[in-house]
Amino acid sequence: MDASILSELPRYLFDGTIRTMEGFRRGMAASYPVEDDPAGAVEYGVIREFGKVSLRYYRARGAARVTPFVMIPPLIKRPFILDLMPGKSVVENLVNQGFEVYMVDWIPPTAEDAWRGFEAYVNRDLHRAVQGVLLHSGAGQVSLMGYCFGALLATMYTATHQDLIKNLITLTMPADTTFMPQPKVKPELVEAILAAYGNVPAAFINVGMSSLAPLYQLFDKYVGMYRSRERVGYAEMFRRFELWMNSDVPMAGQIFRELINDLVQNNRLFKNEFKLGRHAVDLRNITCPLMNVIGETDDVVPPPCSLSLLDKVGSSDKLNFLFRTGHMGVAVSSGAQNKIWPQIGQWLVERDN
Repeated sequence: MDASILSELPRYLFDGTIRTMEGFRRGMAASYPVEDDPAGAVEYGVIREFGKVSLRYYRARGAARVTPFVMIPPLIKRPFILDLMPGKSVVENLVNQGFEVYMVDWIPPTAEDAWRGFEAYVNRDLHRAVQGVLLHSGAGQVSLMGYCFGALLATMYTATHQDLIKNLITLTMPADTTFMPQPKVKPELVEAILAAYGNVPAAFINVGMSSLAPLYQLFDKYVGMYRSRERVGYAEMFRRFELWMNSDVPMAGQIFRELINDLVQNNRLFKNEFKLGRHAVDLRNITCPLMNVIGETDDVVPPPCSLSLLDKVGSSDKLNFLFRTGHMGVAVSSGAQNKIWPQIGQWLVERDN
């Protein structure tokens, strides 16, 4: 590492610390300030609001494809990672390919939402969102895509509402949690956190996610920023990416309890033992075409967590799409924009035809 990088590194680290502290402030607010989200590359309209969902619509450019495309971002962060900025936007990529795109924008929970578990998010909010898309588009089915935590929700929904889903795309899906790198959290600690806070504060989530990244990656990130500082648009992309990294929102208490106790500790979704309310979620009920997108260098959801999803579903048309990128790279890297999303678009078009 040359001397110029070493001399500038403290400033980048300081700026990063300030952004982290600002993220902590937002996450501790009684009502998360969603208005702090930056504007993306594509204009949208909000077509419905209900429960903890604001349903966005992005109009296709040119002749529209047959099946609307519904995006489910992670529940624990803001959704603008999928529409970061021009040239680094999954939404922009898809509308340019002619897809009518709808996005589930999760409204951050407040103290009154501590009761909300997977059943509320999947069978109430997500189901109403899909129904809203069908009503707005006039279609009979949707293509559903979930990213990370959103992939969990998309998979549960498809397993219990297969008739409404034409295609399923899972992006960095934590299917088999025995391979997840996070430390085990004991049930008594879960209950202590929820007794103290009701919901899980965003700061706890940020610390947990940060613990998954080795220290060298922290420095490497800022070294990369310094070396690329003169590339057109790179500094703004880095700023927005850092903003997203610190956009953690609180998690409703009951869904955190179920996530830790049922999915992480006991792997019940993968074992077909998890229930939404009184109804079991059987992954074998997923029979639509499935594309499972995996980042080969993902250290948040390592490939072994995702690879065996195909063995659990009932689909005959299914594939694992491995690409050499990390957890966020599947959305914002140049490789994602130039290769992953054009291939996903082509895969969808072939199944529409």
